[in-house]
Parts: sequence; C-alpha cells; structure tokens
Amino acid sequence: MGFAAERHEVAPDLLCMRTLIANVCLVGRPGSRDWVLVDAGLAGSGPHIVAAAADRFGPDRPPEAIILTHRHFDHVGAVKELADRWNVTVYAHPLELPYLTGEADYPPPDPTVGGGLMALLPPAYPRSGINLEGRVRLLPSDGAVPGLPDWRWVHTPGHTPGHISLFRNSDRVLIAGDAFTTVQQESALAVLFQEKGVHGPPAYFTTDWHAARASVRLLHQLSPSAVATGHGVPMCCDELHSQLAELAAHFDQLALPDQGRYVHP
Repeated sequence: MGFAAERHEVAPDLLCMRTLIANVCLVGRPGSRDWVLVDAGLAGSGPHIVAAAADRFGPDRPPEAIILTHRHFDHVGAVKELADRWNVTVYAHPLELPYLTGEADYPPPDPTVGGGLMALLPPAYPRSGINLEGRVRLLPSDGAVPGLPDWRWVHTPGHTPGHISLFRNSDRVLIAGDAFTTVQQESALAVLFQEKGVHGPPAYFTTDWHAARASVRLLHQLSPSAVATGHGVPMCCDELHSQLAELAAHFDQLALPDQGRYVHP
C-alpha cells in the first residue's frame, strides 16, 4: 500500500489524501495558485504530498501556508521537509508551539486503553518535540486561517492541548483533525479496511478526556455538512449528522476507555 493510496474530494476545493494511517488536506481549487496544506502526514510522505499538489495545482506551486491541527508524529512527519522545500510558514496553536520548537515532549502514550492492536503500538511511536523554530508561527488569535479567508480555526483540545479544527461557515465543511475520527483508529483491521464510522479521538494519544468530550460537542454544534478527519474516510450528510450526534450525546459510553492513565486523573 503506497502513501498516496487514496484521495477523496470532500468539496470542490478540498482534497483529503491518506498517507498510510493519517490524512492530509489540500485546500484550494484545482489549478489555483492559492492553496494551503493542512497537516503533513508521516515521515517519508513528502514526495507523495508534493506529487499530489503538482497534480492538483500544477508543478512548482507552493502553498500559501502549512496549517497543523496538532504535532503528533503522523501529522508532522514531512513538515520540515515541505516547509524548507516550499519556503513557507507553518502555523499552529500557541499551546502546541512548545512541541514544535523543541521545548517540550508530549506526555507518554497510553497502550492500556484497549480497542485493538493499534493501541498497543504507541510506545514505539515518536513523541519527542521537533524544532521548527524560524518556520513556525502562531495562528491569528481572531480565528483567521492564513491563506484561507473563508475558513476559521476552532480550538478543539483534548487529544492534545493545542489541537485545532478548521471550519467554513458558507458550506459548513469541517476539517476535524483528530478531535474525532471516521475510523476506529485503535483497531488494525478497521484501519486496514478503512471501516467508516464516527469515533472519538485516537485513545492511546488522548490525554485530556474532559476537554476531548467538550470538543466533540462543540464540533457537533457547528452542524458540519461534510468532514475530513485525521484518520478515516470523509463523511457527509445524514450519515455524518446522525453518528456525530450520537457520539456527542454518548461520548463516555462510545469513546471513553474503560481504563487508562488519563481516563480518571
């Protein structure tokens, strides 16, 4: 399975591309010189993201910016390589900045949350901070998204302290990052076959379940018409509405693990 095994059109100007286990989003109409990359996939995915961008926008057309929903390894794997190649600025939430400048590492993951094989692997996942100093800047405090005037960012903590999602009011399209997912990310089989369904954030890396619950309910209140998440295939319409409503209403039963170091702090 290659990095760029799947590409999904979420909206006419939103392409969601899977890099093995995590998605990146290319936001901009095909052929446009004005586009933005959201997240940067796994390490090694840079050439595949560059190729997808060239296919969609033309060769040698760098994005206006790279926006990070959060710093987890499967969302920033190619960020330094791409930022240097394209000579563009990376933007993130202030609470995520220490993990992007080498000042701090995330708390350890929790392989005890259960749910399947993927939940047992996190101790092997990189969690140390990366240093993008000189490339990374804070997102505007007013919710504006650099390069995307029709979008706004929303603070959706829980999975990480500075996790954000992106929302466009005009058509209610949502880029949720890992605030919730559309695949049971803890299950290797579900990930392999991309079994579609709304689920909570990846449990093994979520450190604040109270905030995660509030973030899901906030995103549900936005009533998104379509969503691209950090893991899983895009969803839309009644299927998305009903399942996100169910998750928001019954988060503890559907998403909160029965045990874990961060479940009952």
